[in-house]
Order: sequence, then structure tokens, then C-alpha cells
Amino acid sequence: MIKVLFVCIHNSARSQMAEAFVNKYGQDKIVAESAGLEPGRLNPIVVEAMKDIGIDISNNPTKSVFDFYKQGNLYNYVITVCDETSGEQCPLFPGITERLHWGFPDPSSFIGTHHERLEKTKDVRDAIEKKIVDWIKTIA
Repeated sequence: MIKVLFVCIHNSARSQMAEAFVNKYGQDKIVAESAGLEPGRLNPIVVEAMKDIGIDISNNPTKSVFDFYKQGNLYNYVITVCDETSGEQCPLFPGITERLHWGFPDPSSFIGTHHERLEKTKDVRDAIEKKIVDWIKTIA
């Protein structure tokens, strides 16, 4: 079983979407968790965007990457999905871990009407899904 941890700032959007897609497409060969450097609250627009494609993340808690680290959790991959500076703050996990960085825009930074922010969030969602599907083909 390949274990993956997705990390972003608040564990409220990008890492939650990435976790959901790996767990959807991983076919019991890959399992994902997600966490944030400073856990916040789940972004309701992200929840809405995921529900639009049949994935309900509304009950997902936001989690701290440092809690996983202190628990001694081991991962094959730790993937940051935030900007480069934030990704550098991610702790080094023990064991054999490959670190990857996939930068995606932060839905919490989007401005405009609800509909405009939702559409931009769906673009990020679709980009994350494509990246996950393509990546799984290379490791599974």
C-alpha cells in the first residue's frame, strides 16, 4: 500500500481535494491523508465544488501536519499543494519519503461573486484531479 500525505496551509481546500481524488482513484493501492501547517476550517466553496462532482468532503476535519509528524506516521510521498514558501515549512517525515511540490492557486484568495469564486475553484479542482489521475498512472 502506497501512503500519501498532502499538505497545504490550512487543510481547507487544495489538500482536501487531493486527498479525496487519490482515495477515489487509488484503487486500494494508494491511500491519502491531508493536513495543514495551520489548520483552519473547511472552505465551503470547495465543499460545494466537490459535491458538484459527487464527492462529499463536508464532514472532513482539518488536521495538523505536525500532529501526524509527532505520531510518527510514515508516508511514501509527502506532496505540498501550496506555494513554494509554505511548502518549505513542511516537516521532514521519518523513513523513506519522496517530497513533491504541486502548486495550485488558493481558492480562499479568489475574489468576485459567489459564482465567480465557485467557477475558479472548480478550475483548481479539475486541475488537481487531472494531476492526481496522471500521477497515479506513473506509480501504480
